[in-house]
Amino acid sequence: MDLTVLAPHPVLLLCAVVLDGILGDPVYRWHPVRLMGLTLTGVERMLRRIGLDGYAGGCMLFLALSAFWAGVSAVPALWLNGLHPALNWIYQVFVIYSMVALRDLCRHGMAIDRAGDLEAARRAVSMLVGRDTSAMDAAACRRAGMESLSENAVDGFIAPLFWYALLGLPGIVLYKVISTMDSMVGYRTPRYARFGWCGARLDDLFNLIPARLTYLLMAGVAFLLPGYSGRKALLVGWRQHALVPGPNSGWSEAAAAGAVQRRLVGPVWQDGKLVTEIWIGDEDDPEGGQAGDLRRMCFLVVATCLLAAVFTALTAYSLAGFS
Repeated sequence: MDLTVLAPHPVLLLCAVVLDGILGDPVYRWHPVRLMGLTLTGVERMLRRIGLDGYAGGCMLFLALSAFWAGVSAVPALWLNGLHPALNWIYQVFVIYSMVALRDLCRHGMAIDRAGDLEAARRAVSMLVGRDTSAMDAAACRRAGMESLSENAVDGFIAPLFWYALLGLPGIVLYKVISTMDSMVGYRTPRYARFGWCGARLDDLFNLIPARLTYLLMAGVAFLLPGYSGRKALLVGWRQHALVPGPNSGWSEAAAAGAVQRRLVGPVWQDGKLVTEIWIGDEDDPEGGQAGDLRRMCFLVVATCLLAAVFTALTAYSLAGFS
């Protein structure tokens, strides 16, 4: 059994990125990430039925899902490679393509800009963030979209590529398992405070390096693009990343605020209560959410992600060799 066929491959990676750029994330019933969610629900139900609804149950959920999906993704690749390497390559491109979502990230973000009225903009925002939208004006809607674009560049694209470069096909699948756990059970509610702890902490761990790499890549891109500021991206990202809750999301959000030279966040409402009025960004820059701001953020995120794809392909080449 030749396990090297599961190693990272620069050509397969770039083919998957091109497919995502052309087609976007495929929407169909048997999408691998959708199936991960269904599997998670079934395993969770079983664990709770036997009384494993605390920390141990959350850890068992991770072990079961990661073992199952590592096998489900790896076995077809090995079998197809035995039939013909080209079949394995096609299969792996499809799996990698299903694990990244840059085009759809931009599509959801730009839907806010294309909304015909405020209510439509609020509905578009509600697809991206969990905060209350009823009190948001048009500028606040655009700011929320800008924040979502910069944050989700990490877990929607750059982090999956990072783990693919290190661990190949099992790595990108494992990352999506953890990301799915975090999105489905990683909440601080009475039901999930203990059961979801494992998924939430693993998500923090697996995004730790990618989030900081995104900060550096975003600043580098901003140095090259006219109208953006690499200097502010570095300074704001370094000084203000801790203002955003969580250990990772603040790095890309603060860097993006500095790069596009706009202040982001502002008043945020949740369950009818004002939860924050913090602004991130250079204090001399205007508030974000002006006409054209979302498009500029989308351009920055796409450029950063494409640069990350190039570096990931080069890393895959140097770590595993081109075969």
